[in-house]
Amino acid sequence: MAKLIRGRIFVVDDNIDTDQIIPAEYLTLVPSKPDEYEKLGSYAMIGLPDRYGKFMAEGATKTQYPIIIAGENFGCGSSREHAPIALGAAGVEIVVALSYARIFFRNCSATGELYPWESVDRLCEVFQTGQEVSIDFDNNTIINHTLDQTYPLKPLGEIQPVIDAGGIFAYARQTGMIKAAT
Repeated sequence: MAKLIRGRIFVVDDNIDTDQIIPAEYLTLVPSKPDEYEKLGSYAMIGLPDRYGKFMAEGATKTQYPIIIAGENFGCGSSREHAPIALGAAGVEIVVALSYARIFFRNCSATGELYPWESVDRLCEVFQTGQEVSIDFDNNTIINHTLDQTYPLKPLGEIQPVIDAGGIFAYARQTGMIKAAT
């Protein structure tokens, strides 16, 4: 079955750190509590400089941008799992970046919150916030419908089924690595 995710994009450049994704003052929120998970999402990307514009509309708990386009080293900084969780809680499904901080990339798969695609080209200099794109999982491509252009993505590889399952523990239960909860 073909997998395709389509939506508007939010574009940032290099070295977006975890404190910009979710500032430390919001780390007291407990993502396993549904109301706090939603609140955590409402603060996603609140630490970004003003030059990027608003990721979340005033008073919103979900973003209008299910896909983030970034440059190099996305998710650098601390090892906080709250960063991909906040993005997922905000409604982000995919980040497409030239590269990731290793721990952020691992936290994406561990939590199952979002797909960390790696771009081949520096898309953050070609794409603009608000454009409509599709991510084609079968062909490892991103299609910018606004520009009518297609760009290659590096394959997700072995992390895709982990994220599809909802994270490392869900995947381990699904594949029989650990006993399912009764």
